[in-house]
Amino acid sequence: MSGFAPTLFRGKRFAVVGLGKNGLPAAHALAAMGAEVVAWDDKPEARVAAAGLPAGVDIRDPAAQAVFDFDALVLSPGIPHRLPKPHAVAERAVAAGVKVLCDVELLFQAVRASGSQARFAGITGTNGKSTTTALLAHILQRAGLPVAAGANLGPAALSLPLLPDNGVYVLEMSSYMLERIATIRFNAAAMLNLSADHIDRHGDMAGYVEAKRAIFDRQQPGDLAVIGVDDSLSRTMADELPGVVRVSGTQAPLADGLALPGAHNAQNAAAATAMARFFGVPDAVIADALRTYPGLPHRQQRIVTIGGVAFINDSKATNADAAERALVCYDRLIWIAGGMAKEGGIEPLAPLFPRIAKALLIGRDAPQFAATLSHHKVPFEIVGTLESAVPAAFAAAKATDAPVVLLSPACASWDQFTGYDQRGERFADLARALEGNA
Repeated sequence: MSGFAPTLFRGKRFAVVGLGKNGLPAAHALAAMGAEVVAWDDKPEARVAAAGLPAGVDIRDPAAQAVFDFDALVLSPGIPHRLPKPHAVAERAVAAGVKVLCDVELLFQAVRASGSQARFAGITGTNGKSTTTALLAHILQRAGLPVAAGANLGPAALSLPLLPDNGVYVLEMSSYMLERIATIRFNAAAMLNLSADHIDRHGDMAGYVEAKRAIFDRQQPGDLAVIGVDDSLSRTMADELPGVVRVSGTQAPLADGLALPGAHNAQNAAAATAMARFFGVPDAVIADALRTYPGLPHRQQRIVTIGGVAFINDSKATNADAAERALVCYDRLIWIAGGMAKEGGIEPLAPLFPRIAKALLIGRDAPQFAATLSHHKVPFEIVGTLESAVPAAFAAAKATDAPVVLLSPACASWDQFTGYDQRGERFADLARALEGNA
């Protein structure tokens, strides 16, 4: 871990459970900073993959040891510590009075223990947080500031380097991560929007809102709090917090960016602009960065255009609210949707159904979506897989004179893929193959 002293956490003991995207880098980093680490994953294949951990890392189940004597439990975000049912190791931690933390909290502790006063920018919200995180990092880099971006987006927090005092950590914060912070203070924090998501983990909408609000905890006078006010729950949060900068999708950005279509991206740009100004970036630099921002994979990513038909990969749209943000950008389109539906399905998208020339449905909950579309008299076909959907969508686009094929599934992907990224990459491969054949 670049720049951190090998003695920084000497004498500390950490249990790291869940050896995936967050846990494995955390175990590596904590061991490299001198901590004693007990690492574990319930999946045998993940434990095999962890064989490359330093020799000082003990691979065993901390929940099974007689005394749970750790300074903290670092629990991967996807593993519950409260609802719907706490993992056994979390129960042990709570019973022993051991804090359950995320890797972002330990990054903050490591940075401050190293003597750096680098600033922290945190971004959350149901949708748009990845784009806003990447956009802010892009703006700050164009301004010449030392920047490290990651957490829920991109590199895990504990794989980021030590930054100097004028550096900025730009961190995407999920509600799962925000449940597990203790001392971190975000100099600039943004909460973009709120709609129903992850209710199983937070109990109800009030629990979810409370988790999101935690991004503003411990802020001090002179810090920046930004809240998007395009939905009622976020407006209520803005009313309850003093000194909030309010941003909306009606704000005209300082410059147009090809990778930032739609009102939702206007809100993302407004939030990133407010935060960049807070860090001292001039408006001219922000405008240039908006123009040059390349966009993120799987978020309205233009893959190819074949015979006048654009193939757009918006696989990151794992709920209806996210899919709405893509659908509203196109007047007429062929829609590929489906997978593991979230609560409420696609009924909230009904006002946009007239834009859909035809829908091609994939995945486990295609029949549920079919019922909704049938009720609203939207042409559709259940095709099951992306392999069937992509050529069928191209044929439908030509038959209906629709200029766009949009993958914006409004669903999680785990019924057929390892994640939304694998789903998006498969769509892109299939579209490019279609281009080759054409």
